[in-house]
Amino acid sequence: MNRLTHALSDGAVVAKRNVIKIKRVPDILVWVLVSPIMFVLLFAYVFGGAIDPGGGINYREFLIAGIFTQTAVFGSTFTGAGIAEDMQKGIIDRFRSLPMSRSAVLIGRTASDVIYNVLSIAIMALTGLLIGWTIRGPVLDAAGAFALLLLFSYSFSWIMGYVGLLVPSPQVINNASFMVIMPLTFISNAFVPLETFPAPLQVFAEWNPVSTVTQASRELFGNLPNLSAAEAEALQAQGVRIPTPSDAWSLQHPVAYTLIWIVIILAVFVPVAVRQYKRTAAR
Repeated sequence: MNRLTHALSDGAVVAKRNVIKIKRVPDILVWVLVSPIMFVLLFAYVFGGAIDPGGGINYREFLIAGIFTQTAVFGSTFTGAGIAEDMQKGIIDRFRSLPMSRSAVLIGRTASDVIYNVLSIAIMALTGLLIGWTIRGPVLDAAGAFALLLLFSYSFSWIMGYVGLLVPSPQVINNASFMVIMPLTFISNAFVPLETFPAPLQVFAEWNPVSTVTQASRELFGNLPNLSAAEAEALQAQGVRIPTPSDAWSLQHPVAYTLIWIVIILAVFVPVAVRQYKRTAAR
């Protein structure tokens, strides 16, 4: 087999090992399934009455795409924590003693963690449908939104995989990722309209890839107001706030901008993470 086929074959074995671990450590699965439900219900019922997304749109429809994005990004931390835990327990040392591709551990880890995100997003989608969220766009567009979310999470998994090799402690990984991911998700349009931010934060939020993933998902799900001039004027006459669309290229072309970020992240962190794994193995 050539090197790529060898890496993918070994990566599939490692991914299978991680999937089996889901069944044998049910605590992880419970957290994966319960936390999305908690976030959806918390934001929908606690903050829903206080936030007006404008355009006559229901906040729950505005919210779900943002919760999807937050969960997809946080789901990438499983990769870093899992690799750090394997290093701490000496499992990585056992992998090094085997005649396997050096990139297989990272390929298998990031691939298996896609399953966590699929489960999380599926549970969130069901919860959202129960509380009033509706997919108003075509089915193929909605499938594209889910695929974009999973691709974005997969690219972030490589970042966290690299961090997991640098900081071999699951506790440190969780704390460090929280400090980085939390500002990224909250300084975005995931939970509130961009026009509510001060000017400097608004510029950051407009070019934040978390905002563009969220914007792309809302567009593909059909959860953005699509009002004619007459309809907008009628709503304004009723005192309904009409959101001002951003002129930033990133939000005018959210799918393209998000895909650019995905390609950049993978192009940078796949070779960097594999190189770091080799350096760790050489110690």
